[in-house]
Amino acid sequence: MESIRKIFKIGHGPSSSHTMGPRKAAEQFRNKTPDASGYRVTLFGSLAATGAGHLTDKAILEELTPQAKTDIIWKPDVFLPFHPNAMLLEALDKDGNVTESDTVYSIGGGDIVHEGESRSGSDEQVYDMNTISEILKWCEETGRSFWEYVDICEGPDIWNYLREVWKVMKEAVERGIEAEGVLPGGLGLRRKAVSYYVHATGYNPSLKSRGLVYAYALAVSEENASGGMIVTAPTCGSCGIVPAVLYHLSTSKGFSEQRILRALATAGLFGNVVKHNASVSGAEVGCQGEVGVACAMAAAAASQLFGGTPAQIEYSAEMGLEHHLGLTCDPVCGLVQVPCIERNAYAAARALDANLYAAFSDGRHTVTFDRIVEVMKQTGHDIPSLYKETSQGGLAAIR
Repeated sequence: MESIRKIFKIGHGPSSSHTMGPRKAAEQFRNKTPDASGYRVTLFGSLAATGAGHLTDKAILEELTPQAKTDIIWKPDVFLPFHPNAMLLEALDKDGNVTESDTVYSIGGGDIVHEGESRSGSDEQVYDMNTISEILKWCEETGRSFWEYVDICEGPDIWNYLREVWKVMKEAVERGIEAEGVLPGGLGLRRKAVSYYVHATGYNPSLKSRGLVYAYALAVSEENASGGMIVTAPTCGSCGIVPAVLYHLSTSKGFSEQRILRALATAGLFGNVVKHNASVSGAEVGCQGEVGVACAMAAAAASQLFGGTPAQIEYSAEMGLEHHLGLTCDPVCGLVQVPCIERNAYAAARALDANLYAAFSDGRHTVTFDRIVEVMKQTGHDIPSLYKETSQGGLAAIR
């Protein structure tokens, strides 16, 4: 598996696969073709179907137009076989002839793969174990924790990176609970985080706790929808879940930064396993691969913070993903707003519930996390494309 840095990417929303990935592809192509007189970019499948709402064209134009005039062609009904998020970049000479071309796939979480590459691209593989079952066995045999496996494989530099990740996550929460107004995109959706934050303070401790978790998840998700700086965890569309849980536990329970960073490492490891063995792309497997995986990551992090055994941590993550199986990706108007933002708040609460449920157990259960990952992958492939980030079916069809 690759570094968990690929799970936690710092950047601007609203979409890792539709904004971050295309921007990265355009930047690479621009650097590759410095003498181009013009560009033509063709977007296919899901990338074209919901690209306007996700600011795909804006991200591409910001990278290419400073160098040369750029035309964008939209082909939402054409799906290339490798992945639903495909784009063809072409460099043109002064007569309009193609001098260079590159087919790129945005596979989720801000990652891109060029035609002919494997899904893991050319990045270094830093983990020698690729399943949670293997890693859990290692934990039980050595007496070590999931985060210690991350430390061994990644090296000490990972902690500086995770410290920056945590800083950006906290800042997104704190900006979001202060911001007010209507989110961009035309739905007229007002920010709710500040309202939930204020209302939560008036309830008893139990309801206050739940209300604050909602508020923090809404805050980050609304920042993402506005194009603000966030961290993919594992995607932009699900970026509010892990920060909400960790921020809430940090402020309400007083967990130290060191323990939060270790929890982040554990969360990243679980997300990494899913990404390696299945997908975190809503266009490929639906929202179960985004919100479901984020819930699993947050549940694992919470379980570790509360002293869960490796078996209990694995059980928490398994429940977080299992109970999102089959969740479709059906954004209204192609925007990462409805139902995405509310799903982040709800999944953050479910992550805490998964931790609590596992804490009452000895960690033994019937279905392993790895088996759920397999089922999620198959379920995602069985879901019709209508319900996978095309904005054509499900809730997206109500407008």
